[in-house]
Amino acid sequence: MEKRDYYDVLGVERGASEADLKKAYRRLAMKFHPDRNSDDPQAEEKFKEATEAYEILTDQEKREAYDRFGHAGVDPNQGGGFGGQGNFGDIFGDVFGDIFGGGRGGRSGPARGSDLRYNLRLSLEKAVSGETKEIRVPVLATCGDCDGSGAKAGTSASTCPDCKGAGQVRVSQGFFSLQQTCPRCRGQGKVITDPCRSCGGAGRVERQKTLSVKIPAGVDNGDRIRLSGEGEAGPNGGPPGDLYVQIEVNEHPIFVREGRHLYCEVPISFADAALGGDLEVPTLDGRVSLKIPPETQTGKVFRLRGKGVTQVRAAGVGDLLCKVLVETPVKLTDEQKRLLEQFKASLGNSDKHSPKGKTWFDGVKDFFETLKS
Repeated sequence: MEKRDYYDVLGVERGASEADLKKAYRRLAMKFHPDRNSDDPQAEEKFKEATEAYEILTDQEKREAYDRFGHAGVDPNQGGGFGGQGNFGDIFGDVFGDIFGGGRGGRSGPARGSDLRYNLRLSLEKAVSGETKEIRVPVLATCGDCDGSGAKAGTSASTCPDCKGAGQVRVSQGFFSLQQTCPRCRGQGKVITDPCRSCGGAGRVERQKTLSVKIPAGVDNGDRIRLSGEGEAGPNGGPPGDLYVQIEVNEHPIFVREGRHLYCEVPISFADAALGGDLEVPTLDGRVSLKIPPETQTGKVFRLRGKGVTQVRAAGVGDLLCKVLVETPVKLTDEQKRLLEQFKASLGNSDKHSPKGKTWFDGVKDFFETLKS
């Protein structure tokens, strides 16, 4: 029977990466595994075919020979290298070790504890100035009664009778065997016959830990403060992980921060914009006077140097940028409306009082002239 192209067997392109090959083989192996298709006599052949293709294409030398000479390049009867000698159990174990709890390692020992994250919300003022804050964090801490061993005080764990301390056992999966983590001791190689009452044999207990966190001046959204060794205690007496304090800065009613600069919008009256004047504006240090020149247009931005933020990892202080917005008067009295009518009449049709308006209307006129042409 003529063999099918290995790439077609796995359903991948000829330039497929090893990750693509593994993904394709895993899908086919799960589909045609003999243990899952006992009523389909062709399933085992398809499984073997996929395994053979995977073994060839994940071996660099065999793949190069196959790409140059086809099946003849890997046929041992014609000088090639594949003749069914491949260990299907090893190949399947590599791809599915995570499903069967396997892998080829020995028993596991003390492991580092998990890192933890704590979300800390701050006001903009506190983020800019910095502070020291106390937080309470729930963690898994090493049990003090058994010192993390999980065994009752005065006792110790014994060698696992199933794996004889190896942490791994070999089990049959159809026509091949797999080495997987011992289900009894879960890879530890030891079992606890008399567990600690405080932790139930886990070696760790849940506790609330109170910590003092120094917030540096200038922190911003997304910044993290690392507290080394303040995470969860490691299993089997392993070292603790770290705690990362994630900064979240609340929205401010006046200011918006972008890096080291602050931005705000300042409403001014029609009269102040036209005539000019002094205006008090807020900063994080207090109020300052902002001089508004005559004929100020809405959208004008004024820069107050040194009134921004000092960033944690950058030198220099940013600025405060104030954008003025000219407010149209509302709820006018009859007298005020009469005065505005007189003011409007006094302007006449002169363009000199509205330079932007003239430019805009000239642009509109040119636009329509272009459409006509």
